[in-house]
Formats: sequence, C-alpha cells, structure tokens
Amino acid sequence: MQSKLIDLHGRTIDYFRISITDLCNFRCIYCRPAEGVPLVSHSDILRYEEILRIAKVAKNLGMRKVRITGGEPLVRRGVLDFISRLVSETGLEDVALTTNGSKLQDMALSLRKAGLKRVNISLDTLRRDCFRSITGADELYRVLKGIEASLDVGFDPIKINVVLLKGINERDVPDFARLTIDKPVDVRFIERMPFGAEIPPPNSPDSFSAKDTLKIIESAFGKLNPVERSKLDGPATMFKLDGALGQIGVIDPVSGHFCGKCNRMRLTAKGFLRPCLLNPLEIDVRTFLRTSPDDSQMESFLEAAVLMKPASRFSNIEKIDVGMNTIGG
Repeated sequence: MQSKLIDLHGRTIDYFRISITDLCNFRCIYCRPAEGVPLVSHSDILRYEEILRIAKVAKNLGMRKVRITGGEPLVRRGVLDFISRLVSETGLEDVALTTNGSKLQDMALSLRKAGLKRVNISLDTLRRDCFRSITGADELYRVLKGIEASLDVGFDPIKINVVLLKGINERDVPDFARLTIDKPVDVRFIERMPFGAEIPPPNSPDSFSAKDTLKIIESAFGKLNPVERSKLDGPATMFKLDGALGQIGVIDPVSGHFCGKCNRMRLTAKGFLRPCLLNPLEIDVRTFLRTSPDDSQMESFLEAAVLMKPASRFSNIEKIDVGMNTIGG
C-alpha cells in the first residue's frame, strides 16, 4: 500500500520505535546517574492495549516496522503476551526488540515463540570490570549467555550495539570486531549523542568518532569490505572482514549527518510522540488515546504528527535535558 505517513520534506515515515517502560535494571553512566531518576507513575505509562491500538492504526497508514525499547523492555510484566499480540494482530512486516541482554538467557526461547525474529543487544565492553563500571551491574556473563541463547533459538539478525565511550572502551573495539569473524552477529559501533545538561550526569564520557573506530579495526585486521545496506540496516554503514560470519557497522549521528534519510517516529512510555530524537518537540497522544475511541481520528492525529517532523535535528543539543531512558533510544 502507498504510505500516508510522508512528512513535509518528502520522507516516508515507516519505522516506529516504541518504548514500553522507563524502568531498567542497569544504571549506565551515559543514560542514568547512579542515584537514579524520578520514575513515571504507573497511570502515566501507556497500557499495552493502548500501544497495540496505535500500532494497528500506524500499520494501516503504512508503518512497516516496530522496534520495542525501554528502559529495559524485558523488565515489564506481560511483555511476552504483548509481543505475541503485536506480531499476530498488527500484520507489521517487522517487529524487533532492543535489550541490554541480561534477561535473554531465560527469555530468548519464549520471545522466539511469541513471534519475535530479531534482537538488538546493547553491550559496550567485553571486560567484566569495565562492564561493571559502565552499567553498575556485574552482569556481563549473563549478557554473553543471552547472546548465545539468541543464536541458539535462531534470531536473525542479532545486532550488538556498542556505544563509543572515549577513554573507556577504545581497547574493546578489536575484540568486538573479532566477534564477527566467529559468530553470525552484526556489531554496530555508535557515537554517543551528547544528551542533556544534567542527564546524563556531568561526568558522563564523551564519544570518539566512528571514523576513528574504523581506523582501529583496519589497523588490527586489515581492509574492511563495504557491504550493501539492507532495508533493515537503518542509518548504519556496514562492512565485513574477510571470511567473517558477521558484519561490522558504524552509526555516526554526531560526526555524520543522516537526517535527510530519517524514517523514524518514536513513542515514549509516557505516551508522547517524538518526531525527532534530537529535537525537544513531543506530542501528547496518551490523552487522545484515552479520550477518543475513533480510529479515523487517530489516523488524522498520526498524519498531523508526521508533518511536524523537522528537516534536521535540533541545533542546540545541550538544551535537551532528558535521558535516553525516557525516550526509548
């Protein structure tokens, strides 16, 4: 079908990132301060039925893909039944999940049976002490076991997201690249976006560039071979080492600029549509969901929200003083 979700700049918006919770069992230094952040009240979080409703309406307008995010989505009660219904009732082309991986060892098989086909796993280091200092949790072993469980149940692709943290995980880059040689996983190195004046905390590390990351990899392994992007790769630029089972990607929202190809809309756990990750504009859809039973009006609401999507990101990122856990990545 011809998509009805086309913004004022000619971009087709067909990718919906939906946060189902602001809760997380990690306290990553670039996302939350150690003392935590104020939690959203239960009544302010969208109910699963409300999320399903907006997903169905979006699908009817041409939305093809949904990614479930958090916080950590697997900590929310009832998530398996929700995913099963999202897959079976919406007819979406692609339903994926982003997770910190700590619960995958126990839940991978159930998630696969629920209809989930692919996962992204956030992992910034392969060293136990470094993992503990980044996340505040001694859970590296469980995350690595979760990756193995994801391979065992047949998730494809499995993408490992590595946030680049200057002075912290440069030395991990070759080990992550080596992981793609032996395992059919895609490791994607992501420049950390400089969110917020207070959240992340003032001592949160800067990023190093995707370009420097590629230099580190080529210094260790030789020439990287460019890979043609698939429709599910999003903004990643993909490469492959000779003989590798998996791929290497870089995502450069700071040093690069891919706003002109952005196809995303975000729904926060509190029920606000966010047309652009790095723009403070949020549109209250929760109130609309709870006051209007008319799906045709909901269609008009979504179409209007897409038309508010800016041409490019907010120019003064320092003014965006919210954490990633409240937006959903």
